[in-house]
Amino acid sequence: MNDAKIKNMEDFASVSGISRPTLSKYFNDPASVRASTRARIEAALEQYDYRPNIYAINQNRRQTKNIGLVVPNLTDPFFAAIARTIESLIVEAGFNPLLLSSHGGPEQERTNLESLRAIKPAGLLLAPLGRVSDQASVAAFADEFPTVLFDANLDGVGEAFFGSDNRQSIGLIVDYLCRSGEPPVFFEMKNPINPNAYKRRTAYIAAMERLGHEPQLIQVEGEGWDFEEIGFRGASKALSEHQFATNTVLCSNDRLAIGVLSAAFESGLRVGLGAGSALRVAGHDDHPFSKFTCPSLTTISQDYDSIAARSVETILKLIDVDNSSTDREISLFDGQLVLRGSA
Repeated sequence: MNDAKIKNMEDFASVSGISRPTLSKYFNDPASVRASTRARIEAALEQYDYRPNIYAINQNRRQTKNIGLVVPNLTDPFFAAIARTIESLIVEAGFNPLLLSSHGGPEQERTNLESLRAIKPAGLLLAPLGRVSDQASVAAFADEFPTVLFDANLDGVGEAFFGSDNRQSIGLIVDYLCRSGEPPVFFEMKNPINPNAYKRRTAYIAAMERLGHEPQLIQVEGEGWDFEEIGFRGASKALSEHQFATNTVLCSNDRLAIGVLSAAFESGLRVGLGAGSALRVAGHDDHPFSKFTCPSLTTISQDYDSIAARSVETILKLIDVDNSSTDREISLFDGQLVLRGSA
């Protein structure tokens, strides 16, 4: 490796003897230069261990190769997993993913959009916070850049939304729980952040009424993203006060269900279907940890491979052509029942 200090493309052009325009042409599209020139450039890159600032190069293009990817909270393995899937699809398409986390707060979500606006992305894939999102700022961004929403919808924002069919998935698991035992109560946060929670509440009520059962809601206090703690505190209180009308609990999401499982353990209650079991617990989402709880958690698996693929496919189409006059696309994907030890 050469010891020369390469700070920028001008330095690299000087030491390699390759013109700056030729280098720019190569970095924009390696196939656009002759094979012999490409070989010289790649040998020089290896010799001088130079890696260009791709984002700076992109800024000089009429259309950048950067695609923003914003999720509510990267500390949640659920969003980390879907982000990894989308990232890989973006890279396969020849674009650069810029992954940002909103850390569960609207101010950070706004900051993320401002940071992306400054580098003029080719497009944005956004899983919004939902109820607490600054919808006006998200809509303003979507007016400037191609934008696709996934996981949580904001009505009328962006060119498309891809998510799960909560009515189908909740109906599926309510049907199963009613067939296999006592009808479930629905355990949820009183004021959830994510709009999917409201859809699941509505779907639960509709499914119970369709089956001739009275809906039973257990709504617990709590704010933010510490769902396991909120679930544990709420379930501990509900168990001590005998609030559960049946021995079956359907939680709005898996992270709340993990808290319920912990509260049941602390209360000395056995969870599952076997002899001596006092409680059945089910969730929704198939969170990466749900298969490792004790007992493992019965849940609904969202089709995030399809959601990720359609989201990336759509943003790439929007980048390639002017779709400003098309109707907003909304596609919902069915969930699959995952039976495990808790129910």
